Amino acid sequence: MLSNIPRVSQNRLKRWAKLLDAKFRRAEGLFLAEGVKVVEELLKSDRQAEALLVLPEKISVWEKIFREAKNKVPAYQLTSPEWKKLSRDREPEGIIAVVKAEKESSASSFLQSSGSHILILHEINNPGNLGALIRSACWFGFSGILLSGNSVDWTNPKAVRASMGGVFSLRILTNIDIAALLPEIRREYILVGSDPHRGVPPRALTKKAALLLGSESHGLPDYLLGEVHERWRIPGGGGAESLSLPQAAAIMMYRMVDGGW
Repeated sequence: MLSNIPRVSQNRLKRWAKLLDAKFRRAEGLFLAEGVKVVEELLKSDRQAEALLVLPEKISVWEKIFREAKNKVPAYQLTSPEWKKLSRDREPEGIIAVVKAEKESSASSFLQSSGSHILILHEINNPGNLGALIRSACWFGFSGILLSGNSVDWTNPKAVRASMGGVFSLRILTNIDIAALLPEIRREYILVGSDPHRGVPPRALTKKAALLLGSESHGLPDYLLGEVHERWRIPGGGGAESLSLPQAAAIMMYRMVDGGW
């Protein structure tokens, strides 16, 4: 099999290595998706890839998925030093897809066409947290995510990896001015905000709802919390100071859809 996979050219490698930079990702309309599960989800979706990159010594890990994809996407093999220019994984699985980013729709179109709950994220700066939130939103059947300005880029390799391929199942709109969009959101959805201090326990919502979350360190500002229909918190009395943002969000998402399960 390896004899049929060409070596990557240095020009291509240099171009793809630049995708670790958010500005270059936006300019090129490309991003990196690493890991067997992530690439599997990519291939199940209707998203397009420019290339599939493999590490020969990890062939036992990626061989099966490669056989399914080899006629769909151009493939190239990399040496270990070349691989380290693209990957930050200490124990790589040996497969990376170079994915074409889709053009985003307008926020109004997004809100009107979403058929189920959505997630609205305000200034989420941790790529691991963002990826975990995307993964949970996908699991619980949310239709999309609105991501505010001053947030980490969802195409950040760490966010893509942490999403476990969820980025290929959801529509994600970026650089959203949440405050300006609130009147339209409130018309289309029950707007729920996370408030760990004054919120009530989450509940099932049969109508379309939007779950608004802030960063783990700062939460939501008062000017956004003041506009929500309901404030939720996760009750608890154990020894831990608090839940992580992904943990609390997953519980809220589960309760939101619980009535429909």
